[in-house]
Amino acid sequence: MTLDFWFDFGSTYSYPAAMRIEQLAASRGVRISWRAFLLGAIFKSEGMNDSPFNIYPARGRYMWRDLERVCQSEGIPYRRPSQFPRNGLLAARIACWYSDASWLSEFVRAIFRANFQDDFDISDASVVARCLTALGQNAAEVLARAQSAESKLKLRAQTDEAARLGIFGAPFFMVGHEPFWGNDRLEQAISWYAEHTAQSILSPDVAR
Repeated sequence: MTLDFWFDFGSTYSYPAAMRIEQLAASRGVRISWRAFLLGAIFKSEGMNDSPFNIYPARGRYMWRDLERVCQSEGIPYRRPSQFPRNGLLAARIACWYSDASWLSEFVRAIFRANFQDDFDISDASVVARCLTALGQNAAEVLARAQSAESKLKLRAQTDEAARLGIFGAPFFMVGHEPFWGNDRLEQAISWYAEHTAQSILSPDVAR
């Protein structure tokens, strides 16, 4: 069993979750599966062509202040992006295609830092290339692979899977069939994983 971490690079609360999850999971022996998807496609299927935080200004104002508080309390550097939401399609294709790469988690955090710390346009291939190069990867090769038909189909299928699972926001954590939504549910998801994995060793029917 893994803790499936569903995230979107344009998602505000996915940012602190991505910065925190690996260390928290390691402290409890939890295995993470990093699952990039396109939250905009989920919203579109629900009749929304923009983030709810833009559609509903009061909700958006609260979110920006809350995100600032969250990052401050966790010691995570933060600068409000001058554009929201940003298009994370290219980065998502890379994260999806290279989901088993040893450098994936560092890449994910690098893209989030570019968006929510440096206020860079993460839809710009040169920004993504710089993140890859800093990780010692061949940026041209990775970008070319991410633009392949196979890569595009893989991300589309993964986004379809998110919809099938009933995922409606990001970050979203799945532990088996158990859903957890939001950065503030990360610790609960990790505890659920740790506790139910331990129980399943004693009784295989417990973990569901």
